[in-house]
Amino acid sequence: MTEKGRLPADAFQDLLDIIARLRAPEGCLWDRRQKKADVGTYLIEEAFEVLDAIEKESSEALKEELGDLLFQIFFIAQISSEEGDFDIGDVVKDITEKMIRRHPHVFGDVKASNVEEIKANWETIKQHVEKRGAGDGSLFRAIPLSMPALLRAEKISKEASLVGFDWDNVEGVLNKIEEELTELKHALASDNKDRIRDEIGDILFSFVNLGRFAGVNAEEALRSSNKKFIRRFRFIEDGLKKQGKTLSGASLDEMDALWNEAKKLE
Repeated sequence: MTEKGRLPADAFQDLLDIIARLRAPEGCLWDRRQKKADVGTYLIEEAFEVLDAIEKESSEALKEELGDLLFQIFFIAQISSEEGDFDIGDVVKDITEKMIRRHPHVFGDVKASNVEEIKANWETIKQHVEKRGAGDGSLFRAIPLSMPALLRAEKISKEASLVGFDWDNVEGVLNKIEEELTELKHALASDNKDRIRDEIGDILFSFVNLGRFAGVNAEEALRSSNKKFIRRFRFIEDGLKKQGKTLSGASLDEMDALWNEAKKLE
């Protein structure tokens, strides 16, 4: 690790120089052709790979993936610099000022005795000091359209709850889920694909709210379930292989038996 966690300034400059050379006329043809939207796609992919490394609890993988993510951020800043908009120095300056501004209980005279007060101050600063979304009256103006659907649903429902549009308790959410399930059954009976899609979406949205009331992030919950399903299914694959069988040659009962065994082992 670097001394006291501080990165030498020349390390940042080395990376900036590499990216500038890649983008130069004599640099890499592929890198020169990249647009901000292109790199934005890679940015999202790298962010998810960072999350995977965190879940795997691998320090080496996390270090590598954070580097890949940082490269994409610097790359987009380089393109913006070439277009005369801003450079990475402006990015660092802005985020430094923002973090100081949004933590007045640390860098200022504001008193905050609990997390709720800190969050309330954060939202007040965003809306009234920084004027986030000024000119757009929508409550959801700052929620990115490109955000993963489950995460975006949680952000939307949270914003609505802050102005009082919410259930009083978790029982209200559970009742809503039961209502949506009934509507889905009717939609399935109608065989109307658009209606079925809408009702499935409503149920998913309701479950996101249930997670919010329970203090569970829906995106993380589904990622965990995906991981669990894959782990148990691999147990099925390994079990069948030991029996000299394949997935295509096994019956559902045989796979179910191995699935239940995997559950018991967990």
